[in-house]
Amino acid sequence: MILSKKPVTIVEVKEIVKDMDENKELKDYLKKFAKLSKDKAEKLKEELVELNNLKIKEEDIIKLVDFLPQDKEDVSKIFVDTSLSDEETNAILEVTKKY
Repeated sequence: MILSKKPVTIVEVKEIVKDMDENKELKDYLKKFAKLSKDKAEKLKEELVELNNLKIKEEDIIKLVDFLPQDKEDVSKIFVDTSLSDEETNAILEVTKKY
């Protein structure tokens, strides 16, 4: 039974399963695709939240942290259902390009 549901980054999943002996395939996958350290991922999440953009949902922030978009096209792939202005897209890119 699912008691709650919360989106988490790949780095957070890596932390959750780090002490599990089974799931070697999962650990290998996470190691391969986790681009940031835990501290950097948390800092990036905070900076994206600080943009105070109501169009950016928690799920979108998680995707931004996981994928680290580097251009407008990458950002638009994450925000398929939401249209962002160039200004909003550039603000996101300014934050993600630091990482």
